[in-house]
Amino acid sequence: MKNKAFLKRLLVVSPLLALGLVGCHKYDKTAEANKPDLISSNRDTTVAPGDDFFAYANGTWIKNHPIPASESSWSIGKEVQEEMYGRLRDISEKAAQSNAAQGTNEQKIGDFYHTGMDTVAIEQQGLQPLKPELDKIEAIKTPADVQAMMAQLKPYGVTSPAGVFVEQDAKNSDKMALYLWQSGLGLPNRDYYFNTDTRTANIREAYVKHVANMFELIGQDAQTAQQNADKVMKLETAMAKSSRKLADLRDPYANYNKMSVEQLNKLTPNIDWNNWLAQMNVKQVDSVIVGQPEFYKATAKLLNSVSIDDWKAYLKWHLVHAYADNLSKKFDDENFHFYGTVMQGRTEQRPRWKRVLDSEEDAMGEMLGQLFVKDYFSPETKQRYEILVDNVVDSFREHIKNLDWMSDSTKQKALVKLNKINKKVGYPDQWKDFSSLKVDRSSYARNVMRANEWWYNYNFNKLGKPVDRAEWNMTPQTYNAYYNPSNNEIVLPAAIFAVPGLKDNEADDAIIYGYVGASTIGHELTHGFDDQGSQYDAEGNLRNWWTAEDKEQFKKKVNQIVQQFDNYTVLDSMHVNGRATAGENIADLGGIVIGLDAFKKTEQYKKGEKIGGLTPTQRYFLGYALGWQDHQRDEKLAQQILTDVHSPANLRVNGPFSDVPAFYKAFNVQPGQQMYLPDSARVKIW
Repeated sequence: MKNKAFLKRLLVVSPLLALGLVGCHKYDKTAEANKPDLISSNRDTTVAPGDDFFAYANGTWIKNHPIPASESSWSIGKEVQEEMYGRLRDISEKAAQSNAAQGTNEQKIGDFYHTGMDTVAIEQQGLQPLKPELDKIEAIKTPADVQAMMAQLKPYGVTSPAGVFVEQDAKNSDKMALYLWQSGLGLPNRDYYFNTDTRTANIREAYVKHVANMFELIGQDAQTAQQNADKVMKLETAMAKSSRKLADLRDPYANYNKMSVEQLNKLTPNIDWNNWLAQMNVKQVDSVIVGQPEFYKATAKLLNSVSIDDWKAYLKWHLVHAYADNLSKKFDDENFHFYGTVMQGRTEQRPRWKRVLDSEEDAMGEMLGQLFVKDYFSPETKQRYEILVDNVVDSFREHIKNLDWMSDSTKQKALVKLNKINKKVGYPDQWKDFSSLKVDRSSYARNVMRANEWWYNYNFNKLGKPVDRAEWNMTPQTYNAYYNPSNNEIVLPAAIFAVPGLKDNEADDAIIYGYVGASTIGHELTHGFDDQGSQYDAEGNLRNWWTAEDKEQFKKKVNQIVQQFDNYTVLDSMHVNGRATAGENIADLGGIVIGLDAFKKTEQYKKGEKIGGLTPTQRYFLGYALGWQDHQRDEKLAQQILTDVHSPANLRVNGPFSDVPAFYKAFNVQPGQQMYLPDSARVKIW
């Protein structure tokens, strides 16, 4: 994936998409002459390209774009997002005032936005929207009641150890399977509960205080609130102990443990899974794929051994936490203090209307997507991007054929897989049907709860049904992209192609092939052949298609890039996790070399004329760096290192560029410069 986990749909779209930033277009020199060259003006020429290319390429942009107090980072993606917030605000406000017919998309968008902005009603309601669920938690008396309550809260998106979802069977991609995954934590992952550095220890202390504050807000006295917060922390720490680390979660075989429900019952004798799954509205299931059996084995013991009062405290906390930003100001502010300020360094909340639009995107993003593509992304524009994708695929095909470390038999299978990749560009051919989603003006929190329930039912209704390979898991207005190994597909939403402030006739092919061809299209294609994607065949099944010798050669190359990134230090003493970030680092490197060879077939490259004093190849590398314009607060960076499979933005430029010979030639990088690596240390995979 190019940026962040696709399950969090980001609200980022741009009217510039209608202008079609593609490689098959006419570059207007007159337009360029009348406007400062974007690529040149972003640079900080006091920095040598061979010392820190990221700073050289984006230094002036970063200086001119400080991080707002309401944000934990600022990036080109945020710039795209800003361009669209106002447009979607206008759409939502008009819908809220339209008196649209009941059940229409306009009515649902309008009512959702109205309740989110009606702070008077939200303050009057206080904790009332959650009272039915809080009363049920208070009435719990037995371990069986605890499990039943977790099942009732699951559709509302409330965290619990029951990490159940439906997804394609990794070893049989034509079938939808039930998965169990480790879950249940309030901090981002298990490392936050055990790392001994001062930064993480302080976060743990602040977390317990935050949980106690939330308990006080729901009406508990200070002593009881502190006791319950300690109970939550103790229980979550016990669950974290049996949770796998970030890098370990990337091994598809180790996290694929298929068993019958009867076998699962034997693994966890304190849990009756037939009953528990039925309570979660999971029907007609005879087998389950368990990601981390040791987690559920340990959790089963906790469900039986931990006191009922402790579990009640845990469930109350996670219910209120899940909806804190949909409740009255005191809950919203306390939630922001910990998760916004302590965890990410933000000192101000973003304007409420933006936060409501984010919730609206999560609830019904494809409704907004239909409005977006209708006005801003024409079929002609979509076709242009599809041509660019084909050009990059052609380049990758040539790279595979010319590999010197892969045998012909494996090459043929790799080519079959590449040729079968489904390329989804812009927006889906068919939209999701939200007709069963109920939205009204009674309560903002209840609207969000109903939306979460709709998505839960949408997911679980897939069980036992044919796989819908046409479905998208991102909305068109998302500044992101992804590769799905089970579908063997790349998905490129319309918004990912936007460049803020740059019209089509102002963008030369070098920018397009670096920004779009390399950092997005080539990157996602390479995911099909990274350390994870390479373990899936052309049909999307987890199956080895490599010879033993080729697999060993590939592992050696993967280990090279792991070692390279392990050696990068950020902040004071934190190191990049080379194993956890390997897939993204491989995709970055692959996208760069594949995109460059695709660019070499353009007229701009062949002519070799300079623009803004820069050669075509120099502009290509600068175009790639443009896609990673980003800087973030130290708190957010520390969180990324512990929780994200993506390296920090500067290393997504400097890291792979240090491995590319054409970069050395384009910018005359010499021994002694900080990015210089000797030939023997440079990684070459695809």
